[in-house]
Amino acid sequence: MNTTPRGAIDKAFDLLNAFGSDGSTGVGVSELARRANLSKSTAFRLLATLVANGAVEKAGDLYRIGPLFFNLTRTENDVDHSDIREILTPFLSSIFERTRQTCHLGYVVGTDVFYANKLFSLRSVQAPSRIGGRVPAFCTGVGKAIIAWDEGKIDAVIAAGLPQWTPYTITDPDDLRAVLATVREDGVAYDRQEISLGLNCVAAPIFDHGHVPVAAISVSGPCVDFKPEEYKDVVKKVAAAASRAYINLRK
Repeated sequence: MNTTPRGAIDKAFDLLNAFGSDGSTGVGVSELARRANLSKSTAFRLLATLVANGAVEKAGDLYRIGPLFFNLTRTENDVDHSDIREILTPFLSSIFERTRQTCHLGYVVGTDVFYANKLFSLRSVQAPSRIGGRVPAFCTGVGKAIIAWDEGKIDAVIAAGLPQWTPYTITDPDDLRAVLATVREDGVAYDRQEISLGLNCVAAPIFDHGHVPVAAISVSGPCVDFKPEEYKDVVKKVAAAASRAYINLRK
């Protein structure tokens, strides 16, 4: 048995290793402390430092692996975050002006959606999305609008697992594939309380050369009165304009 005292760096790495396969879905501080053989107070203190440095991110009561590691491993073939924000944020502003609902701009990194930007409505519902944050692609409108066009991404998402975030989350691979086939037909994707209870969403892809989605924009609101179908046309129209701008500016 190793009785060598662990320093702060060793404990931080033990915490990171404790995420295991739950790095994208999230783990609570008590469970992380148990896995890393740390006290809850020590785990909480170290997690705060890791969050401050982007190695971990906090979503509600859960912690996930943060953007630092994904930025370090990014390749030249990955979507350029700065281009996404610079070129497409004006279209996010446009759709916000038209709808006055909460709007997202995001793209897929691995099997997750990375939120490049977000504009808030005064009537927003609490959701795990935040600028610079990540959530699994399969249970978000933005994610489904992007991965629907790429069988490789669909296979990777299913292989990573389909955890149930809410009672409405699609967790069956065949059901997800059927939904994504409908996304390709309709040109929009819906999230009906799949990532957060009380939240509905409609999203449309933004295409690069070769009709390859590089990002997506969405409009979301409280399910009590937000009908995503009513925003389908405006989301598709703005996404189409964003696609043209992205293609022209990336020539």
